Amino acid sequence: MRNGANLRMTEFQAALLLEQLKRVEEQSHSREQNAAYLTKQLAEIPGIRPARMYDGATRNAYHLYMFRYDSTQFASLPRAQFLKALHAEGVPGSGGYTPLNKEPFLKHTFDSRAYRAIYPDKQLAAWTERNHCPANDKLCEEAVWFTQTTLLGPREDMDQIADAVRKVQRNAASLVQS
Repeated sequence: MRNGANLRMTEFQAALLLEQLKRVEEQSHSREQNAAYLTKQLAEIPGIRPARMYDGATRNAYHLYMFRYDSTQFASLPRAQFLKALHAEGVPGSGGYTPLNKEPFLKHTFDSRAYRAIYPDKQLAAWTERNHCPANDKLCEEAVWFTQTTLLGPREDMDQIADAVRKVQRNAASLVQS
């Protein structure tokens, strides 16, 4: 497997994209409105903590809609089972990224002869120490993601997502035992 890719688009792809750009503002507005509505609903569910916009942020593209899942509020239902139950309800959630700082190619790169020739052992050891990110690790264990297309549906879709999460929570104890 290679660690790089040629991601340049073709002229044909560019022509399609230019046509799609005519809808970007309308779609962005829909995603923002649906995200605000969904956030309000999900925030009322114990164990679900939607990501927030930080002070000073004026807009969010909602390329991804994310929330944190606290399994203790769902009878200790593991996140993987939570996601499976959401899928059974027709809600396409995912667990998102794994901790990128733990990708094997990074260790391989920093252990390589080339890097060892460029950087002293002390500097590489300091990088290894700084690369421990426990808060990020926890986030990667708790995160649930919806892709941007999820937020392009009608408001009823947002209601169905929140209802599905509530249903999973009501039935979490039986899901744990199955």
